[in-house]
Amino acid sequence: MPTPDVNPCLEIACVELTNVAKAVQIIGGPLLGNNPTAIWASLIALCHFERLVKPARIHKFQVTPKLSSDFVVVGPVGEAQLMIICPSTSPLPALFIGASSPQSPLQKFNDHNKCVQTPDPQTTDPSNTAAEVPCSSANIGPGFDVIGLALSIWLEVRVDIRDTPTQAPINFTVTYEGEGAGEVPLSADSNLITRTALYVLRCHGQRAFPAETKVHITNPIPLGRGLGSSGAAVVAGVVLGNEVGKLGLTKARMLDYCLMIERHPDNVAAALYGGFVGTYLNDLSPEDTSRKEIPLSEVLPEPAGGLDTGLPPPEPPLGIGHYMKFPWAPEIKAIAIIPHFEVATAKARSVLPDSYSRADVVFNLQRIALLPLALGRSPPDAEQIYLAMQDKVHQPYRQGLIPGLPEILQSVTPKSHPGLCGICLSGAGPTILALATENFDGIAKVILDMFAKKDIKCDWKLLEPAEEGTTVSYS
Repeated sequence: MPTPDVNPCLEIACVELTNVAKAVQIIGGPLLGNNPTAIWASLIALCHFERLVKPARIHKFQVTPKLSSDFVVVGPVGEAQLMIICPSTSPLPALFIGASSPQSPLQKFNDHNKCVQTPDPQTTDPSNTAAEVPCSSANIGPGFDVIGLALSIWLEVRVDIRDTPTQAPINFTVTYEGEGAGEVPLSADSNLITRTALYVLRCHGQRAFPAETKVHITNPIPLGRGLGSSGAAVVAGVVLGNEVGKLGLTKARMLDYCLMIERHPDNVAAALYGGFVGTYLNDLSPEDTSRKEIPLSEVLPEPAGGLDTGLPPPEPPLGIGHYMKFPWAPEIKAIAIIPHFEVATAKARSVLPDSYSRADVVFNLQRIALLPLALGRSPPDAEQIYLAMQDKVHQPYRQGLIPGLPEILQSVTPKSHPGLCGICLSGAGPTILALATENFDGIAKVILDMFAKKDIKCDWKLLEPAEEGTTVSYS
């Protein structure tokens, strides 16, 4: 059995597995020989299997290795028919996990554990890499801090690495175009994307970027408008660190790093995994809880991504948060009405009460239980969706920050505007998100006119769910 220093993921496996000794007995020795890749993959398989079946049944595991020139295939495994495919060329594979049957609960692991990158991070050349991260709308309807939707505005980060000496601090230079150009900082220790990447690298003992690293950021996501710009930046930073550091992190582990910095799981899970997601955070330590209300992305302190102090940054615990992807009716598109002013997350949080009445909490719980099902049905029931998107937890308290919000939410309905399914504040605002199946221009014009009466100029975009989430390509 390889030692835990073979790969951080192996340590995760050892922690998650209840009966490591039995796992070693099953997968070690003559069964798999001394192939560390096969043993490591089998141990991961045991961990995931044990979380889905009774631990007493782990002795029924049957592991049959099959060798080919390109892959080691470990499976089938027990009743679940779990297949693990990983490169045979490296003891640090990026796993692709799937099930032989779509009905199997193990299918859930397919998206959750696969890496964003190509199968073998040790042989992949990150010198010309591009990552695309979608924007996201959080707090959908009653889903405050719970439900998020990835949408089709894409932050792009292009990386060019040259093996030449550089005079740039931390071996890094960055250029930027798009929203906030001229305002977004371009130094590695102050730009949110590169600070996040440095944080991930330093958690793995790499104090700087590879020399010479050049990053070009193209950002069409409006800043401070409730469309997940900081969440997208954090996801892009984690992916950047993973790629240039050749770390081979799974998406599940990347989510931990994202949530260590951006405490909004609905934004970052949607941006990372794509689509329409429900999320939750596990209980945090007192130290983590103390900074939960204001995302670390707004204050990212040393040594987590700034100038090198030589100190190791705090690594995220395993499984900070979890997500589940919901179906989305293909007829529904998102109309984003984007006012020409910003609302800071801290300001939007400050107007919320410390406690809520039981009636208001029950009001939201009743609707959040129905909303994912309503938005996944085809054809959509507009009236049901509209009623299920009502909220009493955050939108009423943010009316003072967004002129015209009460009138818009109350007067734009499926009955008055055919094609509309539901309407809500996007994130902390000020963007308004209207879900509709038709009459997109008409619905947008009505909301634009209502903002105009408050002397507020707006843009609007017709968006679709970004089902794939974050993607990485190589050239």
